Amino acid sequence: MLVELMVRATCGSCARVAEQIAPVVAEAGAELKLVDVDKAGLAMEYGDRVPVVVIDGDEFACWEVDNAELREELALIGH
Repeated sequence: MLVELMVRATCGSCARVAEQIAPVVAEAGAELKLVDVDKAGLAMEYGDRVPVVVIDGDEFACWEVDNAELREELALIGH
């Protein structure tokens, strides 16, 4: 299972969300990958909404992430 966090270098809340969700993602046995939308050519899709959490290609949340909801979603997908 792959959890991608769409970020920008200038996004202060992106680092906070990355730190926040890292333990939840690890607990679920998933991989967390930070994707700089500017370098990956995804700025048009995600640039004004970062941080965005994408799980196995499906958008899960943007701006704020609830760890309990993320944990539940990862458990559902993982089983």
